[in-house]
Amino acid sequence: MSQRNQKPDLKPLLEERMQKLLPDEDDFKNYLKSLETEPPRAIRCNTLKISPEKLKSRLENKSWKIKQPFKDFPEIMIVEGKLAEEGEISVNAKSNSQQVRSSQKNLGVNNSSAEKPDEVGLGAGPIVSKANSNLWAGRAGKLSNKNKKLIPLSPGELGRSIEHILGYYYVQEIASMLPIIALKPKPGELILDLAAAPGSKTTQLAAKMENDGTIIANEVTLGRVKVLASNTERCGVTNTIITKKEGAALCRKLKEMNFKFDKILIDAPCSGEGTLRTSKMTYRMWNINTVKKLSRIQKDLVESALEILKEGGEIVYSTCTHAPEENESVLNFILEKEGKNVKIEKVNLPVKCRDGIKEWKGEKFNPEVKNSCRIYPQDNDTEGFFIAKIKKIK
Repeated sequence: MSQRNQKPDLKPLLEERMQKLLPDEDDFKNYLKSLETEPPRAIRCNTLKISPEKLKSRLENKSWKIKQPFKDFPEIMIVEGKLAEEGEISVNAKSNSQQVRSSQKNLGVNNSSAEKPDEVGLGAGPIVSKANSNLWAGRAGKLSNKNKKLIPLSPGELGRSIEHILGYYYVQEIASMLPIIALKPKPGELILDLAAAPGSKTTQLAAKMENDGTIIANEVTLGRVKVLASNTERCGVTNTIITKKEGAALCRKLKEMNFKFDKILIDAPCSGEGTLRTSKMTYRMWNINTVKKLSRIQKDLVESALEILKEGGEIVYSTCTHAPEENESVLNFILEKEGKNVKIEKVNLPVKCRDGIKEWKGEKFNPEVKNSCRIYPQDNDTEGFFIAKIKKIK
């Protein structure tokens, strides 16, 4: 259930760039309108611990309303809200909010962490009593549906549920789940997750691999390494080795040791233009110089990763930005450098994808770049994302 979002204005240069990417006036208006609401609250069932059917049943017993938007991917779920007695909604919503704030204060929890539950170990908000976490479930179960009304979950409720604490699901935005769907990991493979924290995609990899095979999950920042370790442990991941090193340097070291990977995920650090629906910080921090700096880092990461990829192996390169410098320009750089040794393959995803653009700011891209996937919030009611699959020929 989308929430109204008091969005700041886009910086003039960012707005100008987005208008160039979305030249149709109605399309651009729909994009701006999408920024006024948050995307649906999504979770991913952790199939290492529970089946989607059983998890859905458990959550519905708590009076949560669950939607599974993709038939072929039942692990992807949207929590539309919870059913509660209409007469109790305002009283209990206020009570829940006060309890959360009081508990956070007592535990020293920063309220701002609630904006990004994907990046905190046990989710945003404190762990509270079982009686409180089941506040609605016991009451709603005694009521007929006609006496119930759908209301949003209280702040932090996704993160403090017993199912989340036990690792039955991961709080993850739908667009963030798509790179692993594109990569198609299989049991027994050797896979490198080059920028792994906080662990959403690492744990998704492990689930798809059924904990069979090996994942090397790398992160450069110590604090984020700790979060990555916490999330993999919570989710029952047993086939993952965590490393702490700058990405390109790790690739060079692995090359010296003759490592060759079946598949590599590069969910690259980026300017985050696609996260405007949930992160007000992006409005304030966006800077064109940062875009250019990150583009150089991203090119280095992909170039280094190709050297440790097996022939016939695949890299999925993804970002949560719309900036062509960090997307199509990176792919064009690799195609120019590697020539016929690589190709950009079309990806099939359960959402609307727009082709990669053909040129930007006077730079014309290799025609293969169009095989990449641009995901816009107005098309899918998700965050914005970019996904490309790079195959090594020889």
